[in-house]
Amino acid sequence: MSKPIKMIGIGDNGQGSLLPQYVKWIEESEVLVGGERSLAFFPDYRGQKLVIKGSLSELMDQLKSEERSLVILASGDPLFYGMGGYVSKKLESVSFYPHTSSVQLAFARMGESWQDAYVTSVHGRTMKGLAQRMDGKDKIALLTDETNTPSVIAAYLLAFGMTEYAVFVAENLEGEEERCGWYTLEQLLSSTFSPLNVVILKKQFAGPTWSIGIEDDQFAQRKPDKGLITKKEVRVLSLSQMGLQPDSVVWDIGTCTGSVAIEAARIARDGSVFAIEKNEDDLKNCLENSIKFRVDITAVQGRAPKGLEAFPDPNAIFIGGSGGEMQELLELCSTRLQPGGRIVLNAATIETLYEADQTFTKLGFDVTVTLVQVSRSKPILHMKRFDALNPIYIITAKHKQADAEEVNNGE
Repeated sequence: MSKPIKMIGIGDNGQGSLLPQYVKWIEESEVLVGGERSLAFFPDYRGQKLVIKGSLSELMDQLKSEERSLVILASGDPLFYGMGGYVSKKLESVSFYPHTSSVQLAFARMGESWQDAYVTSVHGRTMKGLAQRMDGKDKIALLTDETNTPSVIAAYLLAFGMTEYAVFVAENLEGEEERCGWYTLEQLLSSTFSPLNVVILKKQFAGPTWSIGIEDDQFAQRKPDKGLITKKEVRVLSLSQMGLQPDSVVWDIGTCTGSVAIEAARIARDGSVFAIEKNEDDLKNCLENSIKFRVDITAVQGRAPKGLEAFPDPNAIFIGGSGGEMQELLELCSTRLQPGGRIVLNAATIETLYEADQTFTKLGFDVTVTLVQVSRSKPILHMKRFDALNPIYIITAKHKQADAEEVNNGE
């Protein structure tokens, strides 16, 4: 059986960041594992050094059979966006001894509390979807990399109009070239920074806010044919039928203005939304609206079901328009929908209702239909009257649940 493994967090000032006991453990170990920068802090180490480079899984396989005493070095807190979580799953008997995380140090340099901060990482990750995840939050800490630099982050935020944030950048924390300072988003665009940095955003004034059920006239729509939008009341009911979770993957087919996709993205902030629209002008409006309402969705031009193959399997699908390929579209959606997911279709005609109901039933779904008839008040002189909107059928298809008897019998 291999000996217990120690994973020790280290700062940018090397051995100066470690407790004497940690240094003693390192000196007494027979194998020292870490990145090139971390290993360089121990030039006189007498055991074998293993550089973390390339495939982590291959390294873990090698360490599983290691009989010598072993210490792994990692930057900061290995269990905070580090490789500690991966190591704990692959190796047994690992003990963790974290150093102060870079985010904790950055807030210390700011002199600000951080228990209420939203912390996320764009290190080695796409920034896609960051807009809706961070919108409205007062403090945001971002771990960056050489691609997602402070200037790239600033350009991203400015694209979504998030000008209410001032930015604190902390570079080379605890190192000889440590530098910290406040910047505006515009200043960041022309600034360069060390690759080792943390970005903290702090709200300076209130930005725009929206609750579920955004008013129809807030969306850019095709003119002069205004009205090509899923109306607010129908939109809210359709969203409730979709069963969205914070991390849901959502498809919006026939997105038009993007109203459903946008509201879905504001609910599934940690998930992702994929929209498709055949009309070029409507797609432009959708993209304009997504910027206004600060959601970073993927919206493409196409006539479904073509184009859906590029989207990941969804937890929820909204169909606002089928373009005439109803059966083919529903069959494809049914094969791609994740277990427990839902398909919600809006129909304005009884023919579409009938076809959708018959197709979903043949595909083995549980189908429910809600007829929505909404009238809105309208002033007439000093009085009010009601204008009726077109009635809409909300068709919801869900995977059938196994009977309790079948579950108990293991069938």
